[in-house]
Order: sequence, then structure tokens, then C-alpha cells
Amino acid sequence: MEVRTVTPAQRSAQLISGGGLRHVAFIMDGNGRWAKKRGLPRAAGHKAGAEAFRRVAHYCRDIGLKYVTVYAFSTENWSRPEAEVKGLMLLLRQYLDEIERTADKEKTNIRFIGDLSVFDRSLQKRIADLTERTSVYPAVLNVALNYGGRAELAHAFTKLAADGKREITADDISSALYTAGQPDPDLIVRTAGEERLSNFLIWQSAYSEFYFTDVLWPDMTERDVDAAVEEFFRRTRRFGGVVESEK
Repeated sequence: MEVRTVTPAQRSAQLISGGGLRHVAFIMDGNGRWAKKRGLPRAAGHKAGAEAFRRVAHYCRDIGLKYVTVYAFSTENWSRPEAEVKGLMLLLRQYLDEIERTADKEKTNIRFIGDLSVFDRSLQKRIADLTERTSVYPAVLNVALNYGGRAELAHAFTKLAADGKREITADDISSALYTAGQPDPDLIVRTAGEERLSNFLIWQSAYSEFYFTDVLWPDMTERDVDAAVEEFFRRTRRFGGVVESEK
């Protein structure tokens, strides 16, 4: 009798297909430390981190995750050295070039969440055109760009006030966020051993599970994603209530 071995990818896909995990968000931390360990400039770490982003995003789509969010560039990241910021913006433009070429092959709805008004009009147009072009695909990849959780809430409240809202509900706030219409992240993964949220998806993460790993982001592999998925399904989510087995 032939015994079939289930691969880690198949195991993750089976778990996800059973429900309960639709949205995973990643705080991609450790690019600088990865470069420093190798005696390389920080720019090399960001380049390696961009490659890890592609690898992880593709894998998440392949194992059946419907929504993935990555923390690419925060509102606080502008305070980094000018050369480093310029390098990150170059990586962004290279990513846009790539997606514009491969969008129909990737079949992923690329969305950029954050305050995009700080970018020049040509870049804003490219982002808008890419979002519209890929909107036909079911798998969603949110790239948080010039994003901050507090700024997002301020933007939402301002929008609701402009719409004439006087009594604001939780549903109103959710509908005014950059992620409106999407499920909140079930799981937030942070790399490089740090254990904090860092102004990321403050509202949306109210009932998220957190998974922290010492792996530096550029070293993040498919197997590390599998480990996070396995850990998620070992947990019991209560959402403030009591599960049947505890009654």
C-alpha cells in the first residue's frame, strides 16, 4: 500500500481551506540587521527584504490565503537617512515596473493602503491604474505605504465628520478605513524578534492572533509561513466569549 506524504505546503493549504484563516498581515522587520550581520550596507538588506516579500506573498496566495497585508513603509520611516529613503522608493518603483509587466500572470489584486497624497502625481496614477487593473482578481495583497495606524484612524474620523456623521459606530469606522470591505487580519506575523505592533493596523488587530519569530525578514521562507499557520490553528480564538469546551 502506497503511503502518501503530505508536504508542509499541502498541510497549510488543507488547514486554510477548512476556514478560520483568511487574512495574514506581516510586519517585515530585520532588513538592517540582516545586512549588518553580513557586513553589507542597509540597502542590501532592503533589496533582500524585497525578494523575501515576493517569495512570501506568492506562497501565501498559492496556499489559499485570500488576503495578505505587508507593512512596507510607515509614516515614521521618512525620518530615516535620505539615502535610505531614496533606496526604498527606488525599490517601490521597481516593484511597480514588475507588477505592471506580470499582473495578468500573478492574478492578484494589488492595493496600496496609506496616505498616498505625499507622492508625486505620476506615481499616484501608476498606483491607481494598477489597483484598477488588478481589481478583477480575488486574492488581495495590501501594501501598506506611508501608512500609520493612528493616521488611518484620524483619516477615517475626518471622512466620517465630512459625511455629516454625528454618532459614529464601530461599523462606521471600519467602513472608513483603508481596508474597508476586507476582513480584519486573523493573524499578524512579526519577524526579527520584536514583539510590538508599531502603529500597524491598530483598529483591525483588535482580535488578531500574534506570531513572533526571531527570523530576520530577508531570511523568511515558505517553511516559516507554514510554522505560523500551524501555530495559528493550535490556538483557540474566543473573541471575548467562552468556547463550548470551556462552558
